[in-house]
Amino acid sequence: MKNNIVMDGLRSVARMGQTAAVAAKAGIKYATEKPSNAKLMRETFESLGSTYIKLGQFIASTPSLFPREYVEEFQGCLDQTPTLPFSYVQQVLASEFAGRNLNEIFASIDEKSLASASIAQVHAAQLVSGENVVIKVQKPGVETILYTDLNVLHWAAKILEKAVPKVKFASLADIVDEIKTRMVREVDFIEEAQNLDDFVNYLNITQNKAAYAPKVYHQYSTRRVLTMERLYGVPLTDFDVVKKVSKDPSQVLITAMNTWFGSLMMCNSFHADLHAGNLMLMEDGRVGFIDFGIVGQLKPEVWTACIGFMDALQKTDYALMAQNMLNMGMTDTKIDTQVLAADLERLFSGVLLADPQELLSTNPADLNDIMMDMVGVGERHGIRFPRDFALLFKQMLYFDRFMRILAPYTDIYADQRLQMVQSMDPNVLLKH
Repeated sequence: MKNNIVMDGLRSVARMGQTAAVAAKAGIKYATEKPSNAKLMRETFESLGSTYIKLGQFIASTPSLFPREYVEEFQGCLDQTPTLPFSYVQQVLASEFAGRNLNEIFASIDEKSLASASIAQVHAAQLVSGENVVIKVQKPGVETILYTDLNVLHWAAKILEKAVPKVKFASLADIVDEIKTRMVREVDFIEEAQNLDDFVNYLNITQNKAAYAPKVYHQYSTRRVLTMERLYGVPLTDFDVVKKVSKDPSQVLITAMNTWFGSLMMCNSFHADLHAGNLMLMEDGRVGFIDFGIVGQLKPEVWTACIGFMDALQKTDYALMAQNMLNMGMTDTKIDTQVLAADLERLFSGVLLADPQELLSTNPADLNDIMMDMVGVGERHGIRFPRDFALLFKQMLYFDRFMRILAPYTDIYADQRLQMVQSMDPNVLLKH
C-alpha cells in the first residue's frame, strides 16, 4: 500500500512536469506562428493526452458553456492513442485477478489489440468454457493522471475566476467538477457493466428481438478490466456490406433509432456515444450496441419536451416551441413566453424559409449551428438546459450521418415506423 502511494505521488509529479513542458511548447508556438486560440488549445490538449482529450470532447459537445469557435474546433478532437504492449495487458490481468490462475479463466487472448483509445485497450479472447469475448483493459496510471490533471485544472479555474471576474462563463470551477464527475465514472468499468446490464434488461422487458447488447461476465470483470461477449458484425457506415446482410438498410436504421429512443424513456441512462464504432449490424441481422462507457441521464419529461419542440418547429408554432423550451430547461426567473417566441421566430424564420420539413434532414454542421443558436436564445432568457442535453443532440447528429448513408432518399423523421416517444407497451418497439 505504501509503495502504491509513493508511486502515485511520483506519477503526479511527473505528470505536472509533462504538463508544464507541453504548455511551454504551446507558448512558443503561439509566439512564433500565431495560430488561432481555439486551434492551439485543441493541439495542446491532444498532446497532453487522455484527460485533456476528454475535456476537448466535453467542450465540443457542450455549446451552452463554451464559445462557438472552440466548440467547432474541438469537433475534431481525436481519441486514438498508440497501443500498449501485450505484456502490460498480462500484468493488469494478473494484478486484477490475483490469486486466480489466468489459464483457468482464458483459453487464449489475442496479442494484437482490436482497439486502443485514451483510457483503455481492447483485446479479443476466448474463455476456458468456450465463449468468445472481448477484454477491455484500463491503461496505466489513468486514474492518477486524471486526478492530477483535474486538480491542476480546478486550481487554474479558481485563479482565472478571481483574476477575470467578468469572464462570460464564470462558473469554470463548477464546469471542471462536472467534467471530473463524468470522467471518474468512465474509468470505473463496474459502472459501465451496470450500464450494459440496464440496457440488456430494457431489451428483455420490451421483448425487443431486433437489437442486442453484449453479456457482461461479472465474475471476470473489475474496476480496471471488463470482460464481455464478443459481437460480430459490420459498422452501419459500410453501406455495401449492410446491403448484403439486410434487404432494407433504412429498416436497420429505424430499428437502431427506435431502440435508442425507447431507452431514453425506460433506462436509467442512455448511450451517449453511438458513433459508427459503437453501433453495428450483426451477422444475424440484429443491431448491436456496444461500449457503454459514455452515458447520459435525462428525465422522460425532458425528452417529451424535446419532441414537442421539434414537432412545433416543423409546424412553425413559435409559442408552442417557447413553452416546450421552458419544459426542457430550468430557470429561476419568470419568462415572458411571448418575447421568447418572438426571439425563436427571428432565429428560425430564415432557416425555415426553404421547407420546414427539411430542417431535420439538413447536414450535421447546420444542425449543430441551430442547436447553438437555440441554446444562445435560451441563455438570454435565463434558461439553463440539463447537463446531458448536449449529449442528446450530439447523438442526434450521429443519427443524421447514418441517415445519409443508409437512407439518403428517405425522410426518416416522417417515416411511420419511427417511434420517438414510446410507452412501456412492448408492441410499440420495432420487431422483425
